[in-house]
Amino acid sequence: MGAIMRNAERRTVEDILRQALRQCLPDCQASDGDLNGPADEVFNSSEARAIKDEIVAAGKKLWLREYVDGNGGNISCRISRDHVICTPTLRSKGDLSIHDLALVSLTNERLLGALLHTSELLLHLEIYNAVPSAKAVIHCHPPHATAYAITGLVPPGNVTPEQEVFVGPVALSPYETPGTKAFAETVLPYVRNHNTILLANHGLVCWADTVTHAEWLVEVMDAYCRTLILASSLGAPIRNIPQEQIVNLLQIKKRLGLPDARFEPAAPASVPEASGEPVTESASSGEGERVWNNEEAFEALVASIAEQVMAFANGGE
Repeated sequence: MGAIMRNAERRTVEDILRQALRQCLPDCQASDGDLNGPADEVFNSSEARAIKDEIVAAGKKLWLREYVDGNGGNISCRISRDHVICTPTLRSKGDLSIHDLALVSLTNERLLGALLHTSELLLHLEIYNAVPSAKAVIHCHPPHATAYAITGLVPPGNVTPEQEVFVGPVALSPYETPGTKAFAETVLPYVRNHNTILLANHGLVCWADTVTHAEWLVEVMDAYCRTLILASSLGAPIRNIPQEQIVNLLQIKKRLGLPDARFEPAAPASVPEASGEPVTESASSGEGERVWNNEEAFEALVASIAEQVMAFANGGE
């Protein structure tokens, strides 16, 4: 019994230390693993309630903007290192409530939730595993972006500042049957350097640090594609932003911490214009690995300080 009590006290000390250190160390505040414990505690936490509300709000925005139809599209948010909250299958995003959402493990096991979760969560999980900094994923079918996806065309770049800063060069992944592992893996060559990917003959997928920001990327992308389609009907060539001004936009993008294939030394300088070919992708820069190593170092720091606190509390034993 004494050992059990000491272990419980140790966990309490570690929880207090985690909270205090995350407030004192800014680099640790956004790390995964903030919520540890039983699935029901994670799913019913105040953090989870805020995420559920955000998912429902984003679903309604997608439906009102006509970026999803029928029961199309899916939304997820990573709430801890081991858990995501996601939308159900066969449910309109315009009709979502927080009670429709599920808690799912990163191995695609539904832990809590009355409804079956979306089969396309496999796509989201591949992104979370490949890009640890991705905290939210939205897949949907906005008409103007999907028009490019079904023609195999890649929208040209260097046209509007919003697109260059928030999205940048666009990748186009090959077609596979939705909901399958093969479909989910089609984004892997691109997802580390692109936060927005066209899915051939299907739609697009976006990832960001929050559900709201991922939804913004959908809006930026579809508005850009719509603008290009409208401009092409005017009978005049589209004028590009001068390259020296693109450099300035990329500096803004770096300050915002957004990914871009042009930041990678081995990445292509630009996306092939209207080629119909998927964008080639360079190897990962290792940013995701550094995120996990920072988290492991943080936990080691917590354990070390907790050990000293427990020793002090037990009279220096």
